[in-house]
Amino acid sequence: MNTQLKPIGMPTRLEQDYEELTAIVERYAQAEGVTATAWPALSFFRADAPSDRTCAMYEPCLGLLLQGNKDVLVGEERFEQEYGHYLINSIDVPVTAQVVRASPQEPCLCITLRLDPVRIGEWLSEVKLSKPPVATARGLALSTVNSDVLDPLLRLVRLLDSPDDLLLLAPLIERELIYRLLTGEQGARLAQIVTAGGQGQQIARAIQWLRQHYNKPLRIAELASMVNMSPSSLHHHFRQITAMSPLQYQKVLRLHEARRLLLTEGCDVATAAHRVGYESPSQFSREYSRQHGAPPLRDVIRLRSMGPLETVACVELDVPA
Repeated sequence: MNTQLKPIGMPTRLEQDYEELTAIVERYAQAEGVTATAWPALSFFRADAPSDRTCAMYEPCLGLLLQGNKDVLVGEERFEQEYGHYLINSIDVPVTAQVVRASPQEPCLCITLRLDPVRIGEWLSEVKLSKPPVATARGLALSTVNSDVLDPLLRLVRLLDSPDDLLLLAPLIERELIYRLLTGEQGARLAQIVTAGGQGQQIARAIQWLRQHYNKPLRIAELASMVNMSPSSLHHHFRQITAMSPLQYQKVLRLHEARRLLLTEGCDVATAAHRVGYESPSQFSREYSRQHGAPPLRDVIRLRSMGPLETVACVELDVPA
């Protein structure tokens, strides 16, 4: 049972559901790192001890922390994930995450449900948003969990014990969750990315291009033209949503991918630098040190000495080659 302090006034039913969900996730997530489930969009995370900062790519998702504490850094902005709050992310964004509090007796446990922008778009014309759409808002935010979100999420996780029911009922529960999110306090945040012709959707297209061409030279004027924006508008709204400029976003992608290459594919520093788009190994090493806190080889040695959790976190980064 989660022994940490719970939000004052949390309804008994909500607390019971939270504890049941925690117990199911802990039963499935026996090993540290990410545990895939029979439902592809659903995954669990476990850490038995605090971790160093690790890199990951957050896709559009709902993330609920069940035990422990976790910090997520997006650009220079810090989000504290803690009990009683869920994270909502509407756009692909590279982050630096760190488990702050965890132990073998009370591991850090998280549940993540990937959100399909296409399905969000399908619902958008049928629901009334709780707040009017905004031009561009930060893609990632935290909200207090309520029964509208927790109840369908618990029902979805329960289905993992009934594989035949899972195939038939999980799509319906996913649709219900998307509906609840769109009609909740973060609905406008999700809607901005899928609203046809909106600036949020234009930024989403720019991000897609950057992810596919992270190792190519970036020319802001050309990227702005591709997404039908002016360079100044692209820069402004890109930073509003991601907390980074397009150039910073590309740099973080490159350095996260370089870390993965060094850690999981055994590349040497010069090869990793070249593969992610750097012409100068010395510039690569300087920027890598600023991003990850140590030169490439020292950083990799340190991560390997800390066990499998950091390795898994780097593998999570899904950047096309």
